[in-house]
Amino acid sequence: MRILVTGCNGLLGQKLIDLLAAKSDYVIATAKSNLVVDLPKGEFHLLDITDRLEVKKIVDQTKPDVIINAAAMTQVDQCETEREKCWTNNVTAVENIVEACKRTQTHLIHLSTDFIFDGTHGPLDEEAKPHPLSYYGESKLAAEAIVRSSNISGTIIRTVLVYGITKDMSRSNIVLWVKKSLEEGKTINVVNDQWRTPTLAEDLAMGCYLAAINRGTGVYHVSGEEMMTPYDIAMRTADFFKLDKSLIHETDSTKFKQPAARPLKTGFIITKAKTELGYSPHSFEQGLAIIKSSFLF
Repeated sequence: MRILVTGCNGLLGQKLIDLLAAKSDYVIATAKSNLVVDLPKGEFHLLDITDRLEVKKIVDQTKPDVIINAAAMTQVDQCETEREKCWTNNVTAVENIVEACKRTQTHLIHLSTDFIFDGTHGPLDEEAKPHPLSYYGESKLAAEAIVRSSNISGTIIRTVLVYGITKDMSRSNIVLWVKKSLEEGKTINVVNDQWRTPTLAEDLAMGCYLAAINRGTGVYHVSGEEMMTPYDIAMRTADFFKLDKSLIHETDSTKFKQPAARPLKTGFIITKAKTELGYSPHSFEQGLAIIKSSFLF
């Protein structure tokens, strides 16, 4: 199967390259800048998905069976303050990809987020009613609407709080931040009033792959199974890596002033993905063991 992946320099994009190479699929890797990891099998193209003509050119040239759109502007506060840039990257870009998929009859797997919900309750299944609190959430919900209304063969995969490590990290994530901070002897304040189902990057990549081979259509919630607060995550990370938990101070979200509001309680019910796609995530401690085994610290 020929699979084109956007955003290949991100955490998920790098994990997808590794997974697809292991599965012997032909990878068409794309990113806005030069690829930061090795590409065992396939080809690489520079691609700015906000450029409609570039998207048309690359898709027409490479003729993928499936496109996995792992590219997005995900910095929630930056999206709040730089709204035009957010919309261009998260909505206009999806319009460009959908247009290309229509013309070539390519199956699209599009990544979305729990931030389309308002956090009044959780965990949530695919039928829960979206109500975003932030501009980032609004942009991702608008992108979902574009995919839904396009009549292309498409899958929307929503996920939650992705963590993991690769050879080249442009951004950190909660597990790496906690581990690095504690190793450096820094005191950290971590909220205990937000609930999520944290997602190992390898699991999310597998969820995307399963959607590709099964041609799953509609919406799937793909995350871990364990409801945890960031404080829980920090404490369990400290336990696993045998770090000083006394450096972790419990707090709540009212103590932080951020441009964008965060939902208090999301987390996903993943029964549909497990039943229809065969998705089976690792436990949180298994995820930490995978990070440790990578020897990248």
